[in-house]
Amino acid sequence: MSEETVDVLIVGAGASGAAVAWSLADTRMNILCLEQGGWMNPAEYPSAGMDWEIRGQGDFAVSPNTRNRPADYPVNDSASPISVSNFNAVGGSTILYAGHFPRLKPSDFRVRSLDGVADDWPIDYATLEPYWAENDRMMGVAGLSGDPGYPPKDVPLPPVPLGKLGEQIAGGFNKLGWHWWPSDSAIATREHGGRAPCINLGPCLTGCAQGAKGSTDVTYWPLAERRGVRLQTGCRVREVLVRDDGMADGVVYYDADGVERRQKAEIVILACNGVGTPRLLLNSCSTRYPDGLANGSGLVGRNLMFHPYGMVVGLFDDPLDGYQGPVGCALWSHEFYETDRSRDFVRGFSFEMTRGFGPVQSSLWGLSNGQLPWGAGHHEAAAEIVDRTGGLVAICEDLPEEHNRVTLDPELTDGNGIPAPKVEYRLSDNSRAMLDFGVGRGREVLEAAGARKTFVEAPLGVAGWHLMGTCRMGTDASRSVVNEWGRSHDVRNLFIVDGSIFVTAGGVNPTSTIQGLALYIADRIKKNLSDLFD
Repeated sequence: MSEETVDVLIVGAGASGAAVAWSLADTRMNILCLEQGGWMNPAEYPSAGMDWEIRGQGDFAVSPNTRNRPADYPVNDSASPISVSNFNAVGGSTILYAGHFPRLKPSDFRVRSLDGVADDWPIDYATLEPYWAENDRMMGVAGLSGDPGYPPKDVPLPPVPLGKLGEQIAGGFNKLGWHWWPSDSAIATREHGGRAPCINLGPCLTGCAQGAKGSTDVTYWPLAERRGVRLQTGCRVREVLVRDDGMADGVVYYDADGVERRQKAEIVILACNGVGTPRLLLNSCSTRYPDGLANGSGLVGRNLMFHPYGMVVGLFDDPLDGYQGPVGCALWSHEFYETDRSRDFVRGFSFEMTRGFGPVQSSLWGLSNGQLPWGAGHHEAAAEIVDRTGGLVAICEDLPEEHNRVTLDPELTDGNGIPAPKVEYRLSDNSRAMLDFGVGRGREVLEAAGARKTFVEAPLGVAGWHLMGTCRMGTDASRSVVNEWGRSHDVRNLFIVDGSIFVTAGGVNPTSTIQGLALYIADRIKKNLSDLFD
């Protein structure tokens, strides 16, 4: 067992772990990151081969329970209508995400003040604005400045082209007079930071073989390693250790050979996502912390938020080249984002356009909804489906509720015998009403755009890819897990930088804000090094 003590130990090499490692490298401290997955080889991504759709249902599926790669851990989400989706590797879930890259909006930080629900954040939009801007440059964000749905902001790269399908759906918004805008996308539309531009391969959700999508293995990590950060893969952390004075002392982990090892550290930073971080904290029990580490409030694992998705797919008469281009990136709409008292729910949602399906997924989709019969007429019906679909997803704000939570499963374990996370989640009446309203408006858009039929799934069962709220931030130690700059209330040398610290979910994808928070927390650590634990 190594007894070397590092200055900073980061657990997790995904979106937030990479950002905080790169930023803290300024200090020249001895920084080590432990990641349970490994480096991905883009040449082995499904998008480099013809079988990309099939592999997207297998070894590159979004659910770890389906994928079952050696780096994965199982998740018991049987008590939830939405299953957890993540990826374990250097780059984390940015390997498989769509690259859709909105920021939270100013109102998202003040929902208690504005709407009387949930809680206000202890920080605001202006606090994160410079860190969002820095992250946009690092990730290579493409978009179009001037969106009236946001405060003024610059976007480093030109937007992803709408394409034939995008223009068709934008036309539907125009007919209704509703807001839409080219989406911010973490996808290089021209050469950026040594990365080649997007060539519209399409299968972004199974890894970008071109390297155009901004996953942190190709954005932050190469720069962080050049600046002296060490990244050790194949290391599954079991628990955070504590000293007699209650401070974190490091971690126990299993290496790639299954050997139990210990790593000591002066500062421990968790970046394991909104399910992995509470799992680790709850498993870090001791005499001093019998209910898990950093859990003096009893809120570790509670207030899980997912973003319920309502998906509307339109079937069009003409081919739309819908399989071409980044799958979740072309346009968004924030027409229904803010609370409207005339509706039967508070807060709101964003629309994200989704491209059409490939031939295999089109056929499976057609079989599932009766549009593609077996036998006579099968080929003719398939010709009327393939390349004729396009859609919208309503990304609904999920309000925090303590009964939605992550605990430790009493029986299920991972490959090293560590208890697996158990997810208990149910849709609120507010979410159900928002979903119904959202898919109704989505149908209106697609019909205005020329869809001859529309099909709905709400909530989308596989859409548990936004994991938030289980170690919330706040100034009141009895109502939060970390303070306003990510430091544990209970353990002064323990920090959390992932989506678990979200107070509310907003109605947009969280990755941009997760990374903005990680950079902000790193900056606060750097500015307070002399009295960091006071």
